[in-house]
Amino acid sequence: MKAFVVTHYGPDGLKAADVPAPSVGPRDVLVDIRAASINPLDMMVRNGEFKQLLKYKQPFVLGHDLSGVITKVGADVRGLEVGDEVYARPRDLRIGAFAEQLAIDADDVALKPSSLSFEEAAAVPLVALAAWQALVDVADVQPGHKVLVHAGAGGLGSTVVQVAKHLGAHVATTAHTNDIARVRALGADEVIDYTRDDFTQVVSGYDVVLDSLGAASLEKSLTILKPGGLAISVVGPPDPAFATQLGQPLLKPVMALLSRKVRRRARKLGVRYSFFFMRASGAQLASLAALYDAGTLRPVLDRTFPFDRTPDAMAYVEQGKASGKIVVTR
Repeated sequence: MKAFVVTHYGPDGLKAADVPAPSVGPRDVLVDIRAASINPLDMMVRNGEFKQLLKYKQPFVLGHDLSGVITKVGADVRGLEVGDEVYARPRDLRIGAFAEQLAIDADDVALKPSSLSFEEAAAVPLVALAAWQALVDVADVQPGHKVLVHAGAGGLGSTVVQVAKHLGAHVATTAHTNDIARVRALGADEVIDYTRDDFTQVVSGYDVVLDSLGAASLEKSLTILKPGGLAISVVGPPDPAFATQLGQPLLKPVMALLSRKVRRRARKLGVRYSFFFMRASGAQLASLAALYDAGTLRPVLDRTFPFDRTPDAMAYVEQGKASGKIVVTR
C-alpha cells in the first residue's frame, strides 16, 4: 500500500513508499483511512526530537491523527464492527496515519462524530485529547478559573479555547490581528494581539497557562500566574513526571536536568510547571464526540491537501501560517 515513511531523521526524512499491508492482531481494528491531519508532533518525530524516548524502527509510517472506515475487526474486539466510521489518535509506537490503511488498538478508536465529515473528524483526535487531558486531568480547571491559551487560532489553541469555555473558565488568548474575530467566535473572553501588545502587560493572576510556543513564551507565562498557578507546556522541556508517564523511571534524572531551569524559576515565583504529552484514549474520544455532535465543540480547519501532497501539507504547517488544522484526504 502507499504511505509516507520516515527513512531517516531530519527535515528531508519523509518519503513516499510502498509498504506491506498491516497485520491485524486480536485486539486491533483495520481502518481504511479517509483523512489524516498534520500536527507539529509529526515534524518533531520526523526530526528525531523524541528518538531517545520513542524508539521507532526506521522506516516507519508517520501520522498521528485519522478518520476512516473499519474493514476488519480482531477476534477479541467488542463494540466495533466492519463498516463503522471511526476516528483515532493511535498510541505511540503504533502511529501511521499517512497511509491507505492502519491497524489500530481498538482501545484507541471511537465512532467518529456523526455531524462531522471525515476531513473534519481527522482534525480532531490529537488536539481534542490534548485539550481535555491538559485542562481536566492535569490542571483540574473549574468554573471561574482564569486560563491563558497561547496561539488561540492554531490547531491546538483553537480547541483548548473551546474546551476551557465548556469547563466554565474565563479564557484569554494570544492571536494575530487577522485572527482576533475568529478566536472571539470560539469563545475567548479576552484576546491579546501579539503583534501589538506584550501579554504580560495585559493579564495577571491566572490559574493556568497552556503554552505551545517555546522557552521564551513559557518563561514569560510563569509571571502572569497567581500563587500556586500552573504553566503547562506541550513543547517542553520534559519534566520527571514525563518519565513516569513513559514507564521509564530511569530517565527521571535526565528529565530533571532538562527542566531544571524552568522548574527553579517556577518555584521562585511560587507557581508550578508541568510538561504535557497526550495519551491515546478511545473512551475520551467517545465522550468528546458527543460534545462535537452537540455543537459545544467544533473543528477548526485551515485547508486540505490530497494524500499524494502530504509533504506539501507538512511544509505548510512548518511555515507557521496555518489558522486551524491542515488535513490530507484520500
